[in-house]
Amino acid sequence: MNEFQTVLLAVGPKDRKNVTQFFETVKPIAGPTEAVVILLHVFSRQEYEGLIDRLDEAGDLDPDALAKRHDDVQRPATKFADAGIETEVHGVIGDPETEIVHTAEEINADLLFIGGAKRSPTGKAIFGDNAQQILLNSPCPVTYIQRE
Repeated sequence: MNEFQTVLLAVGPKDRKNVTQFFETVKPIAGPTEAVVILLHVFSRQEYEGLIDRLDEAGDLDPDALAKRHDDVQRPATKFADAGIETEVHGVIGDPETEIVHTAEEINADLLFIGGAKRSPTGKAIFGDNAQQILLNSPCPVTYIQRE
């Protein structure tokens, strides 16, 4: 039996430049175990509505469908597909720290990957730290990938 069956990779707008780094971190774990990689994009309400308006879809795209069309998700999905790793794309609307943990619970993720930037303690105190909340509340082990 495979150790990991479902791996969740949260991909956001700040991760565009780090697709290769994320792929190289997740592939050695997901590939050999034949785990499904769930690519998750959390939209803010404003981002979601703005994209719907721009696409002129009259609200016909649900968050999953919109995430599948989003470049932030398409790029890593293509890299995983090219490597023969099965992926699924999910999109949700809300706060990243809440929705990432909720999705990990919902899909029964075996492992969660998140990206983040290095910040000073003052930066965390002023701006909050989504990654810290995810680390503290995740139902599964979390691998933190520091963005370059």
